[in-house]
Amino acid sequence: MSRRGKAARDRDADAAAEAYEAGVALVSPVLAGLRFTACREADCPVTPRGGLIRADSLGRLHSHPRRRALPEQWAWAVSHALLHLGFGHLPAAAGPREQPDRFLVAARCTVVNRFLVTFAGALVPADAPAAYPGGDEEELAARWRRDGLPAAYAACGTAGESPDQLLVPWDDKWSRPTDWERVFAAALSRAVAEAVDLAGGRRAPGGGPGAAPAPWQRALDWFVASYPLLGGIAAGMRLVADRELARAHGISVAAVDTGAGEIYVNPDRALEDEEWRFVLAHEMLHAALRHGDRRGMRDPYLFNVACDYVVNDWLVQMQVGLMPDGLLHDPALRGLSAEEVYDRIAGDLRRLRRLGTLRGKGACDLLGAPLTPPRAYVDLDEFYRRGLTQGLDLHRRKGRGLLPAGLVQEITALSHPPIPWDAQLARWFDEFVPRPEPVRTYARPSRRQASTPDIPRAGRYLPTEDVPRCTFGVVLDTSASMDRVLIGKALGAIASFAQSRDVPSARVVHCDAAPHDAGYVPVADLTGRVRVHGRGGTVLQPAVDLLLGADDFPEDAPVLVITDGECEPLRVRRTHAFLVPRGARLPFAPRGPVFSVR
Repeated sequence: MSRRGKAARDRDADAAAEAYEAGVALVSPVLAGLRFTACREADCPVTPRGGLIRADSLGRLHSHPRRRALPEQWAWAVSHALLHLGFGHLPAAAGPREQPDRFLVAARCTVVNRFLVTFAGALVPADAPAAYPGGDEEELAARWRRDGLPAAYAACGTAGESPDQLLVPWDDKWSRPTDWERVFAAALSRAVAEAVDLAGGRRAPGGGPGAAPAPWQRALDWFVASYPLLGGIAAGMRLVADRELARAHGISVAAVDTGAGEIYVNPDRALEDEEWRFVLAHEMLHAALRHGDRRGMRDPYLFNVACDYVVNDWLVQMQVGLMPDGLLHDPALRGLSAEEVYDRIAGDLRRLRRLGTLRGKGACDLLGAPLTPPRAYVDLDEFYRRGLTQGLDLHRRKGRGLLPAGLVQEITALSHPPIPWDAQLARWFDEFVPRPEPVRTYARPSRRQASTPDIPRAGRYLPTEDVPRCTFGVVLDTSASMDRVLIGKALGAIASFAQSRDVPSARVVHCDAAPHDAGYVPVADLTGRVRVHGRGGTVLQPAVDLLLGADDFPEDAPVLVITDGECEPLRVRRTHAFLVPRGARLPFAPRGPVFSVR
């Protein structure tokens, strides 16, 4: 080719590219939100030889780089191709794909053109049909297969005589196929929200003080307005988008502090609105389901990873937003609780340490303390419980779709909070530390006999003979790690329950590095005059052996062990129970009940 011919060819390509770019600029922002990929390679086998554009199911719009057309014609063709994606005509999927027949292709093009004709700002081609038939794609395709395809609609696509739709297999095995319908719906809802904000004065046309809210704030507002299950929780959460704070604490995407009711997001992370919805729902479920309190003595990071697997799978099933790339999700773990997932994954610590939460690799997005100055709080347990239970009721009443069974079970469990530890301890006393009960006999008339002289009633009295009095033993961990508040609460509850059951005294043994036998202590003096020895290390088994081997300690008397869990495995060969602080976990499988003192 001569130099002059090559120069003319380059000028034609530049003019064609300029017209193409001008046409793309005329496309509605709603359709441009589908974020297509332009393929303008001359040797691409998918590029149509006639017409302007062919779209495939990967979101690529193929056009020839030297194809000449007016910007208005390009705008129509690009809009037509993007609507094929948004209407679900080109679903992305892996594996072999079966192409639609010519009747269904023509029907889909007819439906798209019928929508574009009524679309605000649409530029209708001069050769477009004057009217389009009614009915959806399937109805039109079935009718034309039966009656024949009208010539006016046989080539109403954007690729000339050939089909302008191509189904290709999803070729990225590391990511999920794109749901083009969901992306289109998100673009529509975003456009409507922006229009409402503009009309209501919340957003200024040129930005400034009334500029549009950040995408994470739009996502939170969406939960309040459109998703009843988490709307109540979202209304009470506070978003903190501080770039310096996120950098200082290594927050890659987001993190949550349950106690403060705050979600920390990294404003430098570029995510779509749908992805921010997924992220915020993830953090709100962490907070509402109290995953931080359920951790106990487990490894914080591994338990956070286990909770991420469970929560992400729930959100994928509920189709709440779009899961960003790189998050933890394994369908093989579906149906398991966070504790079960933890037990399953804890064996491969080397691999799991390389996994990442929304905060980052090797870091927990469940924070132990707020990163901002404290605020005045309400009862958070009640707030999260009420928000989720009311949200579940609204979700069901409004028919918003099915929810994962595991999530419903956990929300139902939250609506029936566990019995307080002191009530559980009282039940334990009723069962294993019985008090003398009065007996009934007709030898002693009832005090109500006078009101019903014709009906004999048995009276109640306490036997006059000697009966053995009940007692129990207390093994008190007095090591340096024990909290004095825990000791006070536990001994106070024990003393009050023992007095209500007429227990005269309890056998008390203190233990740290060595046992200290306090003998029988009147229950009224358990919280007052008990002298705590030691405050050294923790070795409790000698104290248990000393108590059980004492000659004056009854063989059927139960034992209460008060410890913070930082002890060796214990063997208590009789009825016993443990009192531990909230969140603590014993380093062995206990045979008796464990009461968490709050």
